[in-house]
Amino acid sequence: MLLLMLLFQLSMLGNSEVVTSFENTCPQFFFRETPPNDAIKPANPAQICQLYKNQYRFATLYDRDHRIPIYSAYVYQPGYGKRPNSWMVEPQLMGSNYQKEMATEWILLNDIGVDQGLLNESQAVLRDYKNLTNFNRGHLNPNGHQPDPDYKAATFTLTNIVPQFMNLNSGKWNNYEQEVMMSRTEGCATTYVVVGVVPGNNYIAGGRVNKPSHMWSAACCEIDNNHRKSWAVIALNDQNAVELLTLGELEEKLAELYRKEEILLFDSDCPRQ
Repeated sequence: MLLLMLLFQLSMLGNSEVVTSFENTCPQFFFRETPPNDAIKPANPAQICQLYKNQYRFATLYDRDHRIPIYSAYVYQPGYGKRPNSWMVEPQLMGSNYQKEMATEWILLNDIGVDQGLLNESQAVLRDYKNLTNFNRGHLNPNGHQPDPDYKAATFTLTNIVPQFMNLNSGKWNNYEQEVMMSRTEGCATTYVVVGVVPGNNYIAGGRVNKPSHMWSAACCEIDNNHRKSWAVIALNDQNAVELLTLGELEEKLAELYRKEEILLFDSDCPRQ
């Protein structure tokens, strides 16, 4: 009986959706409430409105097959607070009958009685990131861009991280996240950010988790009702270097890398130059 239940739950993985659309559930994390177009959507996606302590904190497009996020979208609101030390996973990736709020693996396995095999099949788990060489857990939505301890804690979900080149993560990418973003957002009333990756040809954890070939980030800043500005960066995920681009240049680069005709990361009201 237990085996039949497990097989049934596994059969539902490809069909369950965390949310049917970002626009209907958590549009507030996107400029003009408009997510990136479908050109970068993976073959087997999950749209996650990241829920923590009964509040949506940011949005993530997750690639179920590669077990990595394709992008996370959020509003830039840097604030003070300690770096969290516990990691969470997304129960709904196991099936729509599971809780909507992110939780630690320990709670799911020990308090709720989730099957370890079902959890492992649905997403990346902590074990996948053990004993890495030259790579570590790289946030898309960094805790340093969030305003308080609860928002910061919410970024510590494995659906928000990818294997990132260690020197890049602690080097030029970290410099962009902290210093460049602070400088660029001067005068901005609201800054919408989308941080993403391009899936690569290599994997960690015995082929379970994709190692992206590129990391990228784009920002759309609203100065007032009539004035906006934007900027973007891209980085190879095996070098400690970050290239500063216009939003239009990044979209063109991503279209080449994804072999798509057009990629739009923000609504057309965000300037491309």
